[in-house]
Amino acid sequence: MAEHYEAKHHHSEREDTSLDASAEDKQDAADNHSLSPVSVYIVVHEEGMEELRRPAKSLWWSGVAAGIAISASVLAEGILHTIFLDHPYRVAIENLGYTVGFVLVILGRLQLFTENTITAILPLLSRPSREMAWCTARLWAIVFLANMAGTLGAAMMTLWVRTVPPDYAEGMMAISAHYGELSAWDAFVRGTPAGFFVAAIVWMLPSARASAIFVIMMFTYLIAMGDFTHVIAGSTELFLLLLDGQLGMGHALALLFVTLAGNIVGGTGLFAVLAYGQVADELDDEAQAADQP
Repeated sequence: MAEHYEAKHHHSEREDTSLDASAEDKQDAADNHSLSPVSVYIVVHEEGMEELRRPAKSLWWSGVAAGIAISASVLAEGILHTIFLDHPYRVAIENLGYTVGFVLVILGRLQLFTENTITAILPLLSRPSREMAWCTARLWAIVFLANMAGTLGAAMMTLWVRTVPPDYAEGMMAISAHYGELSAWDAFVRGTPAGFFVAAIVWMLPSARASAIFVIMMFTYLIAMGDFTHVIAGSTELFLLLLDGQLGMGHALALLFVTLAGNIVGGTGLFAVLAYGQVADELDDEAQAADQP
């Protein structure tokens, strides 16, 4: 993982898109060792810059793959729900399955919309401009629609092609039913912590190194156990209910978009802004020091 971030950092230096940070912090970020808050910010910022520069076609197919992969969370939950149906700790056990799709997506470096609520926002916060806002909106739109295409495809394969054994498919429907019963307000407020925690995962990964899988599992398990709502994983559940006739189109879309809003508030409105706020003065001081003869 250290080599991965180092390579991305040097790639950004060649294209002159790195932050105006001190040589010490840049080397700290490149080495990915004992990262300071400013160094973590640099790593996530550079990752965001690279994502903003990616071609639309690359973003689309990576987003579709992420949508399919995140559906593994619902599949794993459905399997564990079926196997441990009568177990007294069934809920705690089945929620472990929720972590599977996130591990696959994040370690697989696929484009998940809720990760971009922080990575794509940090460059915008540090260099606000109309062009940067357009690039961020472009990235968000492509990745979100691609994620939706992936989760819809996974739901169709599950119910229509029957790629999942009937018993496990019933388990997936049982898991999904709870989300479909939420009110729009509940889906929104529960989406805020989920957005915050996913952004926290992105922020922690540069320092996590070999422990990355445990960081991902810990926070996504918390999302599942806390009954919080995640728009991409949750869209698989909504599409399953919609295709099976258990949920109307209006309510499904309402839940989808209010959860989206909650994730954005938590990931961008809370975590990304706070992450930028804690290092903004240090970045300004280092930029001023670099300008002095």
